[in-house]
Amino acid sequence: MSPIQPAIAALCADVADLSAQAGRRVDPAALGVLDRTGHLPLAPPGLVSPNGACRLVRAADGWIALNLAREEDRDLVPAWLGCDFGDDPWALVETRVGDHTRASLIDGATLLGLPAAAVGETTADGPHPPVIRMAAGAARTRPLKVVDLTALWAGPMCGAILAAMGASVTKVESNRRPDPTRTSTPAFFEKLNGAKFHLALDLASPDGQAALLGRIAEADVLITSARPRAFASLGLDPAAVFALNPGLVWTAVTGHGWTGEAAARVGFGDDTAAAGGLVRWTSGGPRFLGDALADPVTGLAAAMGTLRALQQGGGLLVDVALARSAAVAAALCRLPRAA
Repeated sequence: MSPIQPAIAALCADVADLSAQAGRRVDPAALGVLDRTGHLPLAPPGLVSPNGACRLVRAADGWIALNLAREEDRDLVPAWLGCDFGDDPWALVETRVGDHTRASLIDGATLLGLPAAAVGETTADGPHPPVIRMAAGAARTRPLKVVDLTALWAGPMCGAILAAMGASVTKVESNRRPDPTRTSTPAFFEKLNGAKFHLALDLASPDGQAALLGRIAEADVLITSARPRAFASLGLDPAAVFALNPGLVWTAVTGHGWTGEAAARVGFGDDTAAAGGLVRWTSGGPRFLGDALADPVTGLAAAMGTLRALQQGGGLLVDVALARSAAVAAALCRLPRAA
């Protein structure tokens, strides 16, 4: 049983109720998208995440989670810590992080685009993602059409739930940078994306960007999983998008939120789980509870927020943050914020 089963069960029940109101009840657990067990090698959780990419380390004034899932993240460690390159970036982390405060480490990580978070830094006011009114909204008179521009786990999971509900979901991928889970976990990719239509575009070209904008203009829902600044390069200015499609629901999945200074931060499932307090506290400090737990709870929160925004007529940006969703799950499971 998942260590966060109470949160998963509560969020699944909300999604089932909302999807039933929209026309077809969906049980997210039946889709097989709530965990990656059997799809990649996973070790028991501890100071190191089950997938081996993220670690909990002690800074001068508390604990942080650092995720080196990408090769470029490993290359950034010397610049982050202000030291020379070494053969093992984790050796640098273990010996140098304790010389810095959590705030300075997070500030540096934000500037460099490095996924790092202070353990327990994020709280949430309630289970529903906040929304930002972007346009007046519009009545929907056709079957639900969704453009899924996301990758990895949380965003595609939201799209999978909408597809199971009967929506026509098109997964759009860059033909230069396809979803990494296509090759890393192909069977899990199929569970997340098998019920969707697929479209590969050159998103660096004017023609590809025009084709994407045309799809979005006709959509009821757009799901994304990039930081706000990424959309300028795609020709997707949010104000212009909502002017073109005032009834759109834009479900924006990010690490730490769409607005403010947090919008510049990078976050993945393990470091943001730690940020939200989805950890087990021991006498020796925090330990991971499971595999990238912020992802499944965020996928459920994104689906829930999308369905609620559709009920309100659209014209809304749904601000779904992995760290905030993790904090919601931690609260539902009544996990302590510190030892």
